[in-house]
Amino acid sequence: MYNEWLMKKSKSKKLRSEYHRKDLGKGIRGKYFKDYMAGSNLVLLSPDVAAVFPDEASVNRALRELIQLARKSAGPTHRSKRNS
Repeated sequence: MYNEWLMKKSKSKKLRSEYHRKDLGKGIRGKYFKDYMAGSNLVLLSPDVAAVFPDEASVNRALRELIQLARKSAGPTHRSKRNS
């Protein structure tokens, strides 16, 4: 029943009687524009992965170590020279 209520669109452009425009305050144009343009790096971890990391710092630490390891292993390889 709640979903049905959500799906119905109000045809009235008026505020409900319990709301008054003066109570909403003055709007500030572009208040969140800078934050919006900066984007977000929010990532949802799977429950099994989240269970391993107790906080944000531990996730960042593990990812930084993984990045360092990947950079080392992706670097140029040293092939041994064959003596002919």
